[in-house]
Amino acid sequence: MNSTARTVEFSRDATNVFFHILTRCNLRCRHCYINPAQHGAADLPLATIETWLGIFAGRGPQANVIFLGGEPTLHPDLAGAIRAARRLGYASVTVDTNGYLFHDILNQVTPQDVDFFSFSLDGPAPAVNDPIRGKGSFAHCTAGLRAARRRGFRTSLIYTVSSDNIEALKDMPPLLAELGVERFFIQVIGIRGKSAQRADHQEQLQVSRVDWLAAVAPVAQAVADLGITVTWPKVYLDLAEPFECAGRVAENFFIFPNGRVYRCPLCEDFPLHAFAIEDQRLVATGKINEADLFNLEIPEGCVMNRLIQPANIEYDADGKPLHRIACCLLKEEIAPG
Repeated sequence: MNSTARTVEFSRDATNVFFHILTRCNLRCRHCYINPAQHGAADLPLATIETWLGIFAGRGPQANVIFLGGEPTLHPDLAGAIRAARRLGYASVTVDTNGYLFHDILNQVTPQDVDFFSFSLDGPAPAVNDPIRGKGSFAHCTAGLRAARRRGFRTSLIYTVSSDNIEALKDMPPLLAELGVERFFIQVIGIRGKSAQRADHQEQLQVSRVDWLAAVAPVAQAVADLGITVTWPKVYLDLAEPFECAGRVAENFFIFPNGRVYRCPLCEDFPLHAFAIEDQRLVATGKINEADLFNLEIPEGCVMNRLIQPANIEYDADGKPLHRIACCLLKEEIAPG
């Protein structure tokens, strides 16, 4: 089929709400980005979830919500949150899950309520996935995905690439075809949460530019040839390519149970959130916050990447960057056909 990859431009017309309704999880994934000290540990009450959804529902002509955790299906009122999002007019509703699907969630909602159940799996077999995500997690995730498919839900799968599993990425296409997923998201490991806690852990997990570029594009094409849409972060820009920060030109909000609202996921380990929800209203935070950093222009591209995970950047003998780092929300995509 050999479809062509395209860069997905930032949209000024859509609001994307990444809503962490709790931070609890039944797994202890090696690369988990949740940081309870910065994000809170409470399960939000349904009434609060509805109110917060209402805050963002009208910010643009089209709003999309992704429910996350922790593991969002651990929340006993996830079904109510999904129905609230639909009542409030959200254009799409996605649930990101590890596949254990607690509270019988597949029987609590319908395919008309949820656009996608998006499953996280980090290997084509238990031998790769389970050391990263936990013993038995491969079997639970694939069983949960199959159950969702049987009930008529659309499904996608997220694979977070690290040094632990980059070699196994090439073995994913047959599994994706067998599982019947409609979308495949390839993510790159970020130095956040658990990954940020140990310097030696960072070095072990990060993937080099050469390895990333060599591994991802061929797999993306192979998956697209199976009729599955593939999306992955652009990550690296040539020096001639323009840099654009989603924090300046798009409406993305990352909401946590303690009321913090970030515009950039790379900032989430720090009290740099641009907004907070206080007294059930969205308010701007004081200086300095992430929005101030978005406006800085540097040769390396993304300011937050330069501050938090500078090992991604290579320099010449004169100290000039050989490439730039794209905004982590800038994606490439191959759609079948």
